[in-house]
Amino acid sequence: MVPNSLTVRRIQRTTIACVALLAVIAAVVSFRHMHELCLRHGEDHLAAVLIPLAVDGIIVVASMSILLANRYGSRGGALAWTLLVVGSLASLGANVAVAEPGLIGRVIAAWPSIALIGSYELLMSQIRRVSWNTERQPPEPQQDGGRSRKMSVPEKAWWSCIGRRGGGRGRTADRTGRSLRDGRSPNASSAAPAGAAGSNEQA
Repeated sequence: MVPNSLTVRRIQRTTIACVALLAVIAAVVSFRHMHELCLRHGEDHLAAVLIPLAVDGIIVVASMSILLANRYGSRGGALAWTLLVVGSLASLGANVAVAEPGLIGRVIAAWPSIALIGSYELLMSQIRRVSWNTERQPPEPQQDGGRSRKMSVPEKAWWSCIGRRGGGRGRTADRTGRSLRDGRSPNASSAAPAGAAGSNEQA
């Protein structure tokens, strides 16, 4: 059963909006935690600002590469997945490192990154499923809908030859042109009148 395309688009848009919201939340939380972690380990203020941006930048670039690959039915390359995993682990590790030493504090600090990773993978699975179903659907038959189609090269050559010869062949040219447009051979269209004429003469 092929799902409704409008329903699929609505589901995907809702999922994308939720993933974008989780990405913003995880980016803000991870930035604060990584910034604090860098300051604790002797980095100056500028480095403490740039290092979290570098980690988040890797995650964004890898995510967009995987998203583009999934739209074409592929899971993405090994490099994109490696960078995504490394960036996610770095962000997750920074969140856990600056959290309270208890289990609850670490879970709370790690939750935004875990939610983002899980929701992003669910979005990728949706895109892969839609791409797979699109490839399985048979192509729709092409219909002219009453519109005239373009003449092929043999048809143009035939009409050009008839136009140069002129004379009293307008009726034959018209029958030949209609045969070419219908996909029949011009000899087949002219053979029927000739056969009918021969039978009349014999009678």
